[in-house]
Amino acid sequence: MKKLFSLLSLMMIASLLLTACGGGAAATEASGQSGAGLPDLGGKKITVAVENAYPPFNSIDEATGKGVGWDYEAVTEICKRVNCVPEFTQAAWDGIFPAMQSGEFDVLADGVTFTEERAKIVDFSTPYVQVGQVLLVRADESRDLAGFKSDANARVGTQIGTTNEIVAKETFTDREVQSFEDFGGAVLALLAGDIDTVVVDNVTASGFMGENEGKLKIAGQITSDEKLAFVFPPKSELKAAFDAALAAMKADGTLDALNKKWGLSQ
Repeated sequence: MKKLFSLLSLMMIASLLLTACGGGAAATEASGQSGAGLPDLGGKKITVAVENAYPPFNSIDEATGKGVGWDYEAVTEICKRVNCVPEFTQAAWDGIFPAMQSGEFDVLADGVTFTEERAKIVDFSTPYVQVGQVLLVRADESRDLAGFKSDANARVGTQIGTTNEIVAKETFTDREVQSFEDFGGAVLALLAGDIDTVVVDNVTASGFMGENEGKLKIAGQITSDEKLAFVFPPKSELKAAFDAALAAMKADGTLDALNKKWGLSQ
């Protein structure tokens, strides 16, 4: 009897241990804990600034009225891995870097190009893709880059305060470049015939081409070496967490899949 009692006791203890282990795993999954080896932000809510006018990175789906794009999916995936809750907030591009410097937002997710000048006042994540600057034109345009450079009457537009604006002014030094508040306005001016081309990165050019099927095309490439990254206020703890999540996403193929889905890479 003693042996039988001992055997039954051992079986009960084993059962309790198994139940405890199972409950712990379920609790971890339910609470959304960070992935193995990644920082855990403890469910922290973070404000993520987006323009909602920069496809394919971010825009508003007219059918649902909700924000969509690479930024939404990438940040959501990152937060899933490091246990944070993203709260996307629409913000104007003009003045965004002083706003980030002062900590008005936790993260800027807007297809931002890393530059040494910007890095003096804000922090950047590791880059998630490399892009180039191109000329976006109407579908019936016959001029290429050389043609636009030789035609002093060609009207060039871009977005104010961007590296695109810098490239446009360096490329077309003999004329005034029209800088718009956002690329959506520049593209509308292009479609209306108010300007002849928009200097924009190749990924966003493809995004606007998709939104205006058959009406736009790329006429030529100007640069090909700009690295895009997330932006944080100086010394933000989120930088290390985002870098770790991006590294994990790159290692398991998630980042590549997202980039291909949204046209950031082929």
